[in-house]
Amino acid sequence: MKKLLAALCAVLALTTGVRALDVAAPSALLMEKETGTVLFSKDEHAKLEPASVTKVMTILLTMEAIDSGQLSYDTVVTASAHACSMGGSQIWLKENEQMTVGDMLKAVCVVSANDCAVALGEQIAGSEEAFVERMNARARELGMNDTTFQNATGLPAAGHVTSAHDIAIMSRELIKNHPDIRQYTTIWMDTLRNGQSQLVNTNKLIRFYEGATGLKTGSTDAAGYCLSATAERDGMELIAVIMKDATSAQRFEDAKALLSYGFSTYALKKIVPETPLVPVPVTLGTQATVQPVLGEGDALLLEKAKAGDLQQTVTLAESVPAPVGIGDQLGALTVTSGEETVAEIPILAGEEVPRVTYGQMLLRLLRLAFLSD
Repeated sequence: MKKLLAALCAVLALTTGVRALDVAAPSALLMEKETGTVLFSKDEHAKLEPASVTKVMTILLTMEAIDSGQLSYDTVVTASAHACSMGGSQIWLKENEQMTVGDMLKAVCVVSANDCAVALGEQIAGSEEAFVERMNARARELGMNDTTFQNATGLPAAGHVTSAHDIAIMSRELIKNHPDIRQYTTIWMDTLRNGQSQLVNTNKLIRFYEGATGLKTGSTDAAGYCLSATAERDGMELIAVIMKDATSAQRFEDAKALLSYGFSTYALKKIVPETPLVPVPVTLGTQATVQPVLGEGDALLLEKAKAGDLQQTVTLAESVPAPVGIGDQLGALTVTSGEETVAEIPILAGEEVPRVTYGQMLLRLLRLAFLSD
């Protein structure tokens, strides 16, 4: 009987791996960056105050402005009286003090500078109010349905709420599409104003957790201790979001627990065809063949137990009729682990092949006739 109970416990441990993991925080989420897969969640849609984790959106909009050419890292920003009045975490900007976008981003990422966050928002949108409108519009575009921003900083304000789920979404958008932000989020200690202002990162994981890449801390009396923590190992980057923890130390312990669980349990595999994909014949096309390419979904997030011995099978159409459009499916690459199919990745047309016209067909026939003579 004891052996039977032990066996049942072992089966339950294997089948409830995610549920066996827990954190002290009332709301949390773990997400893999490349696929967006949620690996752990706990009351992830609870609408809570995020404190300075709000600044993930402020940073995201700043990086988008840089990428679009609206700003550059060297753009000089002049601090307004409003920006200098923020209080809380800051670098004590003086009214009309000038600083580059790059230095202000550094201050926001490393020491959560409220004054710099507002100054950047004003530079982008003209006022903090207009910038907040952009923050909320971008949140809606990203599907952040639990979120309403009232300011660019996360300082206490009625109705300023988001969720662990939504923080993970905007964090993923930032680190996936703007990897240059790492030049600031991975700083442990640095200076501003020619060495006169010392900076030490509020995110202790940067120094004490292997592979940490960022991202943003936050805390107020009402919000508790919050964190969006990112880390990368073996080509896989994870996002751990912690909301409303009781202490600063506990949020870091909770984040480490989530990240370590993800790294120990999962692996990200980039699938590349073992042999080149052969061209597929095209019937009545302006060219004889079309070149296939592997479609989206070639990054597979797998349990490590399944990731060690993957097998591939490629299935392609014998031929396809013209016209062929870019992205038309030509087949599939099936990935298996043992007897289990873990993925079917579409194989698509990598080029367009129009159908021949009657005139082109006539010319072909005439050429054949002359050649046969």
